[in-house]
Amino acid sequence: MSLLQREIDGIRAREIPLADPYEPKDPDGLLRMVFLMPFGHAYSLMCNGPMSLRDLINRTPDIPAVAERAIEYDCLVRDGNRLTTPGGEPYRSIESPLPVAQADVIGISVINSGDLHSVLRLLDLAGVPRRTADRVPGLHPLVVGGNSGLADPEPLADYLDVVAIGEAEQSLPELLRIVYAHREKPADRASLHEQIARVPGLYVPSMYECEFLPGGGVSAVRPTSLMVPDRVFAQYLTVDTLHPAHFCYPVTDGTAAGLYPVLGCLHDCGYCNLGVPPFRQAPLDLLKDYVDRLEAHKIPKIIISAPTFTQYKYRRELLDHIRAYADRAADQGRKVTTIIGSIRADEISADYLKAVTELGDFGHLFTELNLSQARGIVTIAPEWAAPDLVALYGKTQKRERVHKAIDLCRESEHVNTVMLYFIIGAPGEHEADRLAIADYALDVRQRLGHPDGAVIVKLHQFMPKPGTVSQRLRMADPDLVQEYGDRVAARLRQLVGDEEYEQHYRVEQFAVSRMHLEVVCSRGDRRVGHVLEDLYDAGIDLHTITKDQLVTALAKHGLDYDRHLRHMEESTLPWHVVNHVSVGAEQQFAAALVERESRA
Repeated sequence: MSLLQREIDGIRAREIPLADPYEPKDPDGLLRMVFLMPFGHAYSLMCNGPMSLRDLINRTPDIPAVAERAIEYDCLVRDGNRLTTPGGEPYRSIESPLPVAQADVIGISVINSGDLHSVLRLLDLAGVPRRTADRVPGLHPLVVGGNSGLADPEPLADYLDVVAIGEAEQSLPELLRIVYAHREKPADRASLHEQIARVPGLYVPSMYECEFLPGGGVSAVRPTSLMVPDRVFAQYLTVDTLHPAHFCYPVTDGTAAGLYPVLGCLHDCGYCNLGVPPFRQAPLDLLKDYVDRLEAHKIPKIIISAPTFTQYKYRRELLDHIRAYADRAADQGRKVTTIIGSIRADEISADYLKAVTELGDFGHLFTELNLSQARGIVTIAPEWAAPDLVALYGKTQKRERVHKAIDLCRESEHVNTVMLYFIIGAPGEHEADRLAIADYALDVRQRLGHPDGAVIVKLHQFMPKPGTVSQRLRMADPDLVQEYGDRVAARLRQLVGDEEYEQHYRVEQFAVSRMHLEVVCSRGDRRVGHVLEDLYDAGIDLHTITKDQLVTALAKHGLDYDRHLRHMEESTLPWHVVNHVSVGAEQQFAAALVERESRA
């Protein structure tokens, strides 16, 4: 038995379906769709976009397709940027021995723009030509991309046949019906792409042509057919039209499972795209039933994946239901852990903290639970230390609200670690604003009041996000932002002394290489994808790439790194087709920041 087969057999043996059972489809004559995920097995189960769509496709009789998953298996061999299967056997899905390359449709989810290069790696692994122009209809699969990493889809415009904008529960089934009909009665590829481009929420890059500007950016984007819309609008669905698996992980490996009580955010901050989709709440009965299923299978870890969970209307009832499961498990000698996404300080209440701490073993922000402390972690995102910057960017985390939240944490006696998120390098800020983060962290620990209390400061570089009013704003060079962060850490160490700093504080920043990639990938045009391909083929590790390497690669395609840092004043943005932000709102926002920055 091959290493790949042995690993897949192990995956199948430990997976537990959590959704309602359904009659499997006979795949004969149906389309085959494979979702490629750039993660190992455990994390792939948390990718609720592709996981819920797979469940939807497989349980819906009138969708003419079956859906599968292929992941970055542990046994894969890494050679530079490339992955290969051991022994050179075909890369296959968890569900089928057939090669992924023989699929009719491939879906790839990109969570972060700094990871766009993962698409190249996955297509190579599958043996599928990377570029749309090199894929032959009927021989190669249609490649569909989605998720927030493609908020600016243009860098991969020559590599993805289709990009799903927003939620795909309606647009993807319609795409599959079109592809199925096309397979039964083939027409030319352009006709297929044109049909797909008319589906709301589906962007087909090959149906648009761009006029490029020197150094980066575009002067115009036009449809190549009168039958193709000028703009593509993101699709966001109502709760009753969303698939139940959209709110609950449909599969577990027996160690953890999770749910999404809310989608979107009630607040509309200028730098954040959480508030772009409308705010929606999962039905409480759906979530309680799901927790009961977790109890039936003795799942020991529950992940509440919503970063705005404190906005969920029925959070107390849900937490009480989870606590009841944890109590029953404790009576049997088992421990149930609940992990909650980051929360807003202005939404913390004594009732919320009481409900959380009564869970027993709990924490906030599961990706950070690599600490030695056994007690609770609460994550709060003030974003800026300066009150007027908080207000300018539309954040409601006023200092007095954070103080109140920390006071509640102190009174609860169950919270001994606070993680603070701050943004640095943003337009409008001064050096004093950044250094004030250190004073803020000191104040939080003192207010927390526990002798073993700890404060973790997570510094994020300001990155203008397509689809928000900040999308045109300038960025700081990531190398400079790293220096900003070092100064914050040095200031905090100076305030508290070396010994206290080492015992009770931690300052972390994102890797500067990732930030350099995000600079060009989050707001670049179609030429950026070719730059990524060059770097990938040259064997340059894109996880440790330097600015000099990136600058050199960009120059070969007539692109200027610094141009991607600038305030984007041109009327047409590279992501013009999917852009619907008010220019007036952008201008008003930028003017307020310029005025603030001009003050000494």
